[in-house]
Amino acid sequence: MRRSFPTSSTTVKTILLPLAMLAALGGCASSKPSFYHQEDFSETDTYSRTFNDSDSAVCEAARRALLGQGYIISKAQANIVDGTKSFQPDTDQHLEIAFHIVCAANGKADRSAALFVSATQDRYALKKTNNSASVGVGVLGSLSMPFGSSDDSLVRVASETIRSANFYDRFFGAVERYLEPGQDVAAPPDQHQLDAPLPVPEKK
Repeated sequence: MRRSFPTSSTTVKTILLPLAMLAALGGCASSKPSFYHQEDFSETDTYSRTFNDSDSAVCEAARRALLGQGYIISKAQANIVDGTKSFQPDTDQHLEIAFHIVCAANGKADRSAALFVSATQDRYALKKTNNSASVGVGVLGSLSMPFGSSDDSLVRVASETIRSANFYDRFFGAVERYLEPGQDVAAPPDQHQLDAPLPVPEKK
């Protein structure tokens, strides 16, 4: 014999309400935009600029542009330059901007080179770690006490590629100034030139 249980509208609402909330949360999670959709690879000069000079001269001008603004150069090759600079906007915060530069010649017949640059901004926060002291209490073993030392360490909490076109325009302008006529941006002399003896002055 089949039994029928009475159902009320309150019972139906009690069952359907959690299901509706779960469906809404699932919809919100699936509608979150992915960052790769922003990478449309359209024509843009935000991260690149062409200069009428050789790739080595352009990279040397870029290196000097960073040095002129207080950046520490970690790599300086004929066509690659890396540099970093630290900032401290607050007592417990630390920022670091890192430049990665690549210079590529546009061809043997065309005396020009493209400069590609990407800068990232890393943000660090000061984190405190308390180290409690352990005290022996005989048969009871050890007991952790609230007193002790604390260690402070910087932890990276955010990292992002700088996307501001004005930021890169200012950098390209600095590179252009070092490439102006009269600015010496030639590559440094090799070791044989540095070791060559100085000319002996003529005796009067």
